[in-house]
Amino acid sequence: MIRVTIDSIRVSLLTQHRVVVLRETDSRRYLPIWIGPFEAEAIAMAIQGHEPPRPLTHDLLKSMIVDMGGTVAHILINDIHDNTFFAHIVIEHYGRTIEVDARPSDAIALAVRTDVPIYVETHVLDQAGVFFDEDEQPSPEPSIAPTAGGDEPETEIASDDSLSLFRDFINTLDLDNPERGGPEKSS
Repeated sequence: MIRVTIDSIRVSLLTQHRVVVLRETDSRRYLPIWIGPFEAEAIAMAIQGHEPPRPLTHDLLKSMIVDMGGTVAHILINDIHDNTFFAHIVIEHYGRTIEVDARPSDAIALAVRTDVPIYVETHVLDQAGVFFDEDEQPSPEPSIAPTAGGDEPETEIASDDSLSLFRDFINTLDLDNPERGGPEKSS
């Protein structure tokens, strides 16, 4: 198991899909995981310290675990199949260890609320982890993409292969002479 921290939550400008980016604590390797908007909001609220007026699902789960005598020990992103991640919430309950299957986004939202470590199995990081160049490096401090109504959402994390077409287009632009750069205009 490799310990990770939440680096950021990002929003794709094109699709408005969310990505939570986990960072390996002892390296510059990152693990981007696509998540839903509600889970992204739940994680962001907890990181920012916002208390909802009524408990969200993850707050309810935390209360139930504690009220029944358990404690969340950690969460583990334990597998990946066909680009779908799997996780376990590891709960200690009266000397027993219970592993509950969960979506990574829900497990991460619970981890933030219970202040427990997040781990990723080595084979998952080996398969889906990425290293970023210095100019593509996500910020070292956790950053939260604004929610609906926000001004400047962060961009989606993509691989070098998926960015090559965009980079090729940008490289053809003549920024000193906007009339000559970019795609041709029809008359």
